[in-house]
Amino acid sequence: MEFLGGRSEKHVDDSPERNEVGLANEPLEDLQKSRWERSWPTIACGAGLFSDGYLNGVIGQVNTILSTLYPTQYTESSAQKNVTAIAFAGTVVGQLFFGWMSDHYSRKWALLTSTVILFIFAALGAGSYGGGSVNGIFQALVAYRFLLGIGIGGEYPAGSVACAESTGELKEGHRNRWFIMFTNVQIDIGFVASTFVPMIVVLACTDSHLRAAWRICLGLGVIPPLSLVYLRLKLKEPEEFNRQTMKNTRTPWWLVIKFYWFRLTIVSLIWFIYDFSAYSFSIYSSAWLSIILGDTAPIWKSFGWNTIINLFYLPGAIGGAFLSDFMGPRLALGVFVFAQGIVGFIMAGAYSHLDTSAHVAGFVVVYGIFLSLGEAGPGDNIGLVASKTSATAIRGQYYAIAAAFGKIGAFVGTYIFPIIQANAPGGKKSVRGGQDPFFVSSSLCIFSAFLVLFFLPNIGQDTITTEDIKFREYLEANGWDTRQMGSKEYQMQSSSNVDTTTGGAPVEPMGKI
Repeated sequence: MEFLGGRSEKHVDDSPERNEVGLANEPLEDLQKSRWERSWPTIACGAGLFSDGYLNGVIGQVNTILSTLYPTQYTESSAQKNVTAIAFAGTVVGQLFFGWMSDHYSRKWALLTSTVILFIFAALGAGSYGGGSVNGIFQALVAYRFLLGIGIGGEYPAGSVACAESTGELKEGHRNRWFIMFTNVQIDIGFVASTFVPMIVVLACTDSHLRAAWRICLGLGVIPPLSLVYLRLKLKEPEEFNRQTMKNTRTPWWLVIKFYWFRLTIVSLIWFIYDFSAYSFSIYSSAWLSIILGDTAPIWKSFGWNTIINLFYLPGAIGGAFLSDFMGPRLALGVFVFAQGIVGFIMAGAYSHLDTSAHVAGFVVVYGIFLSLGEAGPGDNIGLVASKTSATAIRGQYYAIAAAFGKIGAFVGTYIFPIIQANAPGGKKSVRGGQDPFFVSSSLCIFSAFLVLFFLPNIGQDTITTEDIKFREYLEANGWDTRQMGSKEYQMQSSSNVDTTTGGAPVEPMGKI
């Protein structure tokens, strides 16, 4: 994965000595790569998030199937909540661990490790046995979902961070869209597949074979991570990582905290708010549609309408990818999350006219617009913001903390939303039971827009390079020797480069503009 780490082509100097940003000995072959050679690392790093979308989304449909199969044993046990939410807890653990691993060891091997975990525990979840008893099956499924979540968590700080770094080789003005196409759009395609696949499986198995259907739905989740193993084996460590890593020295954490604590807090809070509503609505939308369609509607019909709902993610995510380059990530995030909040309030107010089977199409359309705006705003841009507002040396851990807060929000939301519905006057099947979650989510959207527009920095096409320069200058101003940064191989290569104009002094790995 050899690339220029966020620098546009206009910054590159063909000189074998130093280019304009002071980076020594840029290999000439890096400047002669084909479009595919520049693009495939972005694909290999980011596309694994399809697994996140599918494996997190499909559990909502599995939850509906299990509730049908075991109406008393499942719905009255803690398993119903744990099966849907426990993967988020595992994801938080995975994000924090792999965030550390990707900064202090290797981007590539963090990615490969998370891929293997995804494959193993997706397969084991599908084969949950637990001694053969019904409760044993539930307990085994909960355990495997937690461990699966650890693998999902690894895709964020390793995959998304490396994806962001690899976009530096792409054409300036197009970098944000390609990052989004291979991160958030992949998640959304996974969401669509997580409802469409169960619909087909249930139709094929019929309601008489639902015990096979839910296992097939989970088992198909082994395909996405398996399909990426070859590409990820071919990856090399990012050149920017080799230049900027602190894995061979002690990270000056106090300086890092003082430099980034406020920005990281804002990014984490925005991500918490987004996932609180996005994942919760996704998981429970099939249950809401079952209420709207009535108890007599077949399960596949609920899944079919849910597929249509999830399709609304895609126009928002894809259109938002291009708007992120045109408007900038900060403005796009703030404008669309504010618009999402407004639509959410409208939907809450009109819910009494949408919550019957006669108006199910209206419910789907308005709800789909709500979701689409969320994808065009925070869905597309929060990962981009998290990956480009910190220096390369600590980017994996910075991103991991922000993403972990997002998954904590999703974890909290999956517990809070049913409580909000149950405590509404008339219960969860009442109008208020449908309205209240939208009132809560829409209020948080407006608050999130305020945070974005007043506290986030602007993010340009070369922000990664700019952040690395600012961070080095800050460390040097506080007396920290930046010559300790870089992999051992890079330090050896840099020390062998001498500048004859300085009497043979070694050329430092990083200069200043």
